[in-house]
Amino acid sequence: MTTPATPPPVIVARGVSKKFLTHTSKATQLKERFVKGRGGATVEFWALRDVDVVVGEGETVGLIGPNGAGKSTLLKVLAGILRPTAGEVEVHGRIASLLELGAGFNGELSGRENVYLNAALLGLARREVDRLFPAILEFSEQADRIDDPVKHYSSGEYVKLAFSIAVHVDPDVLLVDEVLAVGDEAFARKCLAKIEEFQQAGKTILFVTHSLDLVTSLCTRGIVVDRGRVQYDGDPAFAVGTLRKILGTDRPVGAPEPVAQIGGHVVHAAVASATPGGPRSGRFSAGDTLHLRLDIEALPGPTVHAGDVKVVFMGAGDIPVFSLRTPEGSSLPPRAGRYCVDFAVEVPRLNGAFIVGVQVDEPGTGLPITARRFDSAIWVETGELPGLLDVPATVEIHSAEAVS
Repeated sequence: MTTPATPPPVIVARGVSKKFLTHTSKATQLKERFVKGRGGATVEFWALRDVDVVVGEGETVGLIGPNGAGKSTLLKVLAGILRPTAGEVEVHGRIASLLELGAGFNGELSGRENVYLNAALLGLARREVDRLFPAILEFSEQADRIDDPVKHYSSGEYVKLAFSIAVHVDPDVLLVDEVLAVGDEAFARKCLAKIEEFQQAGKTILFVTHSLDLVTSLCTRGIVVDRGRVQYDGDPAFAVGTLRKILGTDRPVGAPEPVAQIGGHVVHAAVASATPGGPRSGRFSAGDTLHLRLDIEALPGPTVHAGDVKVVFMGAGDIPVFSLRTPEGSSLPPRAGRYCVDFAVEVPRLNGAFIVGVQVDEPGTGLPITARRFDSAIWVETGELPGLLDVPATVEIHSAEAVS
């Protein structure tokens, strides 16, 4: 089995946590700030908890999550703007960051002076900035305002100049927060085109966004952060689905909450492996034999039903791609106990990431007894053509004259 090469790491975060101190009430008089106990209680707030992230060279990663989840804090820690309370961060290469509106700008200086200041902070010599300045100015669309103090700039003008500096200093890593939402539509298109240019050049990009369509169309990977912890890290489409489940927007308004256990069975685990009962494996190639072991428990009760087991492999957007089921006469017995159900299947000619859904039905009626979805992705690669399916075809080539 051939597995794709892993890109060398550019950013490594290990066990990163970040704590802030908040106050329950603010001092209203100057003397209260200096008298112990008069400024209200101090409360610890953990914005990040035990975050492990490894970003490889050339990846485009979308950081998504609810408001207040810790996304921007994580980006600032990775950029070196904030120091983690615990854990460590390693970054290899030059980072250009656009994390806050006007961050790194001196409001009293002109746009021109801020260009030279920011570029110097990124390690560029003045002669390098002289060479880059015309391109920075043209991209930023601020020729008429470049010699005005930036404190008089609008939010959109701030963003245009800051983004233009960030993308023209030839960074190895580009970190971008949601500030791009401030710019106008035409400039946003220019920014996206520049990001795609960076992708083609093999640059590493991390950005925080609330535009989920952007994650699925632009990113090679999605990371979902909620309550300071990484909830999912992997395929962008699955990342978007995970966030929608957290937000409760994955089902129609008014629909009931999904039920994991509908009856007297519980699906405890689903483990894919290369050998029967072997260790978990997350990558397969077309033609490999995939062994799937399910751990299912029939709970004791007045009535214990037999159970037919169905497994659905779902692609991006939870679209069912192929399924397996226990053959007729091979149901789970109608007795309480714990059972292993082993499937073996030759992997079809597929490409992409898949997740597994397991359902147990009553044999006679086909009614569902229990169902569970497992979000650990199983990757399949044919190593040949792109796309979800790699379909063999018969091809004939004729001269145009022969068929005219």
